[in-house]
Amino acid sequence: MVLDRICLSHFRNHADSEITGTARFNLLIGENGAGKTNVLEAISLLAPGRGLRRAALSDMAMNFAANGFAVSAELYPGAAEFRPGAEPVHIGTGTLPDRPGRRVVQINGADSPAMALGEWLGLFWLTPAMDRLFMDSPGSRRRFIDRMVLALEPAHARHASRYEAALRERARLLFDAGDPDPRWLDALEGQLAEAGVEVAAARMRLIERLGTAIAAMPPSPFARPALSYRAGGPTTVPALAQALADSRRRDRAAQRSLIGPHRDELVVTLAAKNQPAAECSTGEQKAMLIAITLAHCSLADDQADTGAAPRARVLLLDEVAAHLDPLRREALFEQLRGGPAQVWITGTEAAPFAAIRDEAACWNVDNGAVARK
Repeated sequence: MVLDRICLSHFRNHADSEITGTARFNLLIGENGAGKTNVLEAISLLAPGRGLRRAALSDMAMNFAANGFAVSAELYPGAAEFRPGAEPVHIGTGTLPDRPGRRVVQINGADSPAMALGEWLGLFWLTPAMDRLFMDSPGSRRRFIDRMVLALEPAHARHASRYEAALRERARLLFDAGDPDPRWLDALEGQLAEAGVEVAAARMRLIERLGTAIAAMPPSPFARPALSYRAGGPTTVPALAQALADSRRRDRAAQRSLIGPHRDELVVTLAAKNQPAAECSTGEQKAMLIAITLAHCSLADDQADTGAAPRARVLLLDEVAAHLDPLRREALFEQLRGGPAQVWITGTEAAPFAAIRDEAACWNVDNGAVARK
């Protein structure tokens, strides 16, 4: 499926913007501060999660408008030439005046949970803020993994939500409830272990698939990363439940839970040098991020053989071409041509995109206004 007719209403600096006639490559060209990244952020909200900036909902409304904001789009089956006459799926999200801090989601006009968006749209992004991913906290890398998993396995959102809710409840009982009934903790830790094992298993499947995809990639100017997964605890339900029970005293003393998937770590090394990514140059780190992104885009959707509806696959690339030389830009575009994802790219000028200009849909973004070029 492909994403089209994207509408932004009172979102960031976009009072009323509409983007139609999309293609495999979609270019948003404009000066810094014009609102290009705001369009990408709006699209990112059409999937579960907090979007590419992880901002508060109240910050997204134009001038903190009391009437909230809205982002909507249509999903069409097949490529652009098959859209005439096709019946689209309508998806949208935003906030209401009386509930500015609560996200509202609709699919085909019916109220739906945010997690349901994952059944229609598999989405991933690469932004300048992610350039320090390998130097950042383990939590940032876990979110990085989870976004990639979610783009392929929409059920991951449900398992992660169950795990986080159970983890918060266990912390409340351990740290705030004095002397909780061990039977309550046993039951809660059983639920925590069940959800946690699902979360960890999905992450490990992704790492394995990415490793296979990276190994199969053709020769490329992008540095090849080697990926591994360091589990934060046992990866079977009985073992994790027992480890959580055994760790209660330590966790209470530390005032945090020390075992479980919330302690997992993505380990990345530069394969050619066997060097940890955190010790590589910024150029090598950027190249590895792009290689991981390209490998991810090549992976088949895990819904493909389940009988579920096909999903749109969307990749958002914010200012990625500006930091690549012509050889690497062409390599990036060539590999994206063969992938399943619809690609959205921002830039301050059109020149870096000359290699794909004839096959791309292009818009000029200026002070929150979007016009077809």
